[in-house]
Amino acid sequence: MRVDGTLKDLAAEVTDTQTIEPVTIDSEDGLNILRHSTAHVLAQAVQKLRPEAKLGIGPFITDGFYYDFGVDEPFTPDDLKAIKKEMQRIVRDAQRFRRRVVTDDEARAELAHEPFKLELIGLKGGTKEAAEGAGVEVGAGELTIYDNIDGRTGEVAWKDLCRGPHVPSTRMVGNGWDILRVAGAYWRGSEKNPQLQRIYGTAWPSKDELVAYKDRLEEAARRDHRKLGREMDLFSFPDEIGSGLSVWHPKGGIVRGEMEQHARRRHIENGYSYVYTPHISKQDLFLASNHLVTYKEGMFPPIVMDEERDDEGNITKQGQDYYLKPMNCPMHILIYKERARSYRDLPLRFAENGTVYRNELSGALHGLTRVRGFTQDDSHLFVTPEQLESEVTKVLEFIISMLRDFGLDDFELELSMRDDEKAKWIGSDEFWEYSTNALRNVALASGLKLTEVPGEAAFYGPKIDLKTRDAIGRVWPLSTVQVDPNLPERFDLEYTAADGSKQRPIMIHRALFGSIERFFAILLEHYAGDFPVWLAPVQVMGVPVADEFGDYLQGVVDELRAAGVRAEVDHSDDRMQKKIRTHTTSKVPLILIAGEQDRSAGTVSFRFRDGSQRNGVPVADAVALVTGLIAAKKLVLTDADATLEA
Repeated sequence: MRVDGTLKDLAAEVTDTQTIEPVTIDSEDGLNILRHSTAHVLAQAVQKLRPEAKLGIGPFITDGFYYDFGVDEPFTPDDLKAIKKEMQRIVRDAQRFRRRVVTDDEARAELAHEPFKLELIGLKGGTKEAAEGAGVEVGAGELTIYDNIDGRTGEVAWKDLCRGPHVPSTRMVGNGWDILRVAGAYWRGSEKNPQLQRIYGTAWPSKDELVAYKDRLEEAARRDHRKLGREMDLFSFPDEIGSGLSVWHPKGGIVRGEMEQHARRRHIENGYSYVYTPHISKQDLFLASNHLVTYKEGMFPPIVMDEERDDEGNITKQGQDYYLKPMNCPMHILIYKERARSYRDLPLRFAENGTVYRNELSGALHGLTRVRGFTQDDSHLFVTPEQLESEVTKVLEFIISMLRDFGLDDFELELSMRDDEKAKWIGSDEFWEYSTNALRNVALASGLKLTEVPGEAAFYGPKIDLKTRDAIGRVWPLSTVQVDPNLPERFDLEYTAADGSKQRPIMIHRALFGSIERFFAILLEHYAGDFPVWLAPVQVMGVPVADEFGDYLQGVVDELRAAGVRAEVDHSDDRMQKKIRTHTTSKVPLILIAGEQDRSAGTVSFRFRDGSQRNGVPVADAVALVTGLIAAKKLVLTDADATLEA
């Protein structure tokens, strides 16, 4: 239940003056509680079978949970089977979750054999510093331990440091859960710390929902962009270059190029100016922007340059530290600052496909979605306070319009605001109220689902995050619109107002795709590699019925290529049916077939992605059809599309 807005166990005492709200197990809060409770059952089972295992953290995550363990030997598949069997026994036992408030000293005494828990106690109040997910264990307030009470004996069967809340008993965990996999994870996310064993699991209110989730996992595995990238020859990560650094093959380069060129055209139409900035900078820039204070661990180590020595090797000029840039914004600010600006210049919209570098942990890297070098489709807008709401409105409309061009159309918004912890935020109350209301007004006017999240704003301003749902129901955070008065203040940016006074602009950070690499991966999985015609690496593949018709079909393909279509003819020795299967498997959207009847009549036959076919299409009409489909950016291509006019 929620008591005055705070999640509490059902066993918590309440008064008549408090507001009580039920939390159902199928709500977001209810699922999180169910999953965190299941993580406790997992940890109890592990320590039953391996008493020497040391407990890390066990938070709920999207669609499931995990728990980290310090063990001498990695878990094997047989271990997981035994753990699952023990978990089933614990669930059947209907052990009660009992909450106890403890002092720091009491917690240390009870958990003296748990070194990782002791470390968390010492970091209480700084959960972001402690470890990702550690908020489920320690927070800014009191420490609590949860005991699992044996339903038959009433004795404590197991206990764990935890903030809670939990389901009333293990029986409520039910049978809608499973153990999924094991991975390595560094304690507190740092490679300097011990590597633990992380067991991932999932939990749902019912067995049917668990089965449906596993079906979605199977479909997600089929769509995995890393697998499709290899099969379709789109990109790779050569060991010789390094982890998290991708190279793009010709076919992948075609898709990426189409994405970038379309986005560039749309940006220019909407009043953006493209700029270009270097990949590296002296440390002074990142000191001025404060990145070297707040983001240093996310940056690559410095490169010492400009040092000079005499003939004896003595340093005559000290070198300077240069850093690979983790973000483009400081350089865009310097472009703004290069000359005086007037209110007539604003809003000023800079855009760049700028490659940046982040020193991600090797364990966090994941295909194109988490890399060390990537290209942000970055934009920074400089506006007057009066322009803020109207400009954010334009930005959000532009983002949604652009994403729809790529076939995404299921969106929701999240407004990150400040909370009541005054020390966390900079800037005046007036600014926060004005800017937050401006973003809220824009979000509400969009008509999209809006979730407000207090306490999740950047320390200097609120932001809107746009999320999209893909073809198999997964939600992806994509675009961000961040209000920033901080960097203009740090760099002393100004514009001359209508009354001649010097004023400070507000900066808007806007990433539409987030990164081109990550967006490419999302699209690849969304379409399962079946890109719409305008994005497909090969848009048309010609397959002659027999070798003697190859020259005729080549002439048709040459006409298509002259019209800007990416078209080829398969002149291999394979039989026609094998060629069709090969190019269907490689996800070519349009297969063009020609035999004697087509050659005699000056026509071709189309085989569409759904397996249907249209025969006897005059060559001129075929060219018009294909170019029309590309220009219209059609997302679904079937026989019915043969009626589309150019």
